Amino acid sequence: MGRRAIIAGATGLVGGELVKLLLGMREYEGITVLVRRRINVAHPRLTQLVIDYEKLGELPPELFAETDVYCALGTTMKKAGSKESFERVDYHYPMELGKLAKRAGAASYLLVSSTGADANSKFFYTRVKGRLERDLQSLSLRSLHLFRPSLILGDRGEFRFGESVAAKLSAWMPLLFAGPLGKYKPVHAEAIAGAMAAAALTKGTFERIIPSNRIGSMASLLRK
Repeated sequence: MGRRAIIAGATGLVGGELVKLLLGMREYEGITVLVRRRINVAHPRLTQLVIDYEKLGELPPELFAETDVYCALGTTMKKAGSKESFERVDYHYPMELGKLAKRAGAASYLLVSSTGADANSKFFYTRVKGRLERDLQSLSLRSLHLFRPSLILGDRGEFRFGESVAAKLSAWMPLLFAGPLGKYKPVHAEAIAGAMAAAALTKGTFERIIPSNRIGSMASLLRK
């Protein structure tokens, strides 16, 4: 029997890379994506489950049993429009998925968090991310992997000035992100997806945090 995966956030940058990657891996016999609207991907091992994220708790527990749960949900304050809406996407939905994973006995839970995540942060964004990490850890999941990328690079179909500058700095001045500044190193969405898959395939029980500058090296393990 092969592995099964659930991906939340498949329409986003990292989620899209996860879909492509896992469908190409022989270890996975089935991938289910939880989406508000269907994605333009067809594959015999892909199931698209169109859901209302406000009703996550109504999903059947067996869907999560012995499954690798990949959570790449996330938005921006600009898109969310309010702090309340932001928290719905970046805290409440991922937390509900964690509770489902715990109740059903999921094999692993893998989350795209953020550099600087801290429940006591004075910044709203990193405070929400930190609260989520803290509360997921309190669930005592079988395996929990918290990825903390800095700026995420990739083709979003839209221009983001900050990501453009960071990508150029990373290419031109690689030593800038050495040492203590390593956790701020920009990372490509493809590498995040690869690191998450490598973590899911790790045998044993884990609870770990992966900073931005370790994501690339973890992703490389998938190719060995």
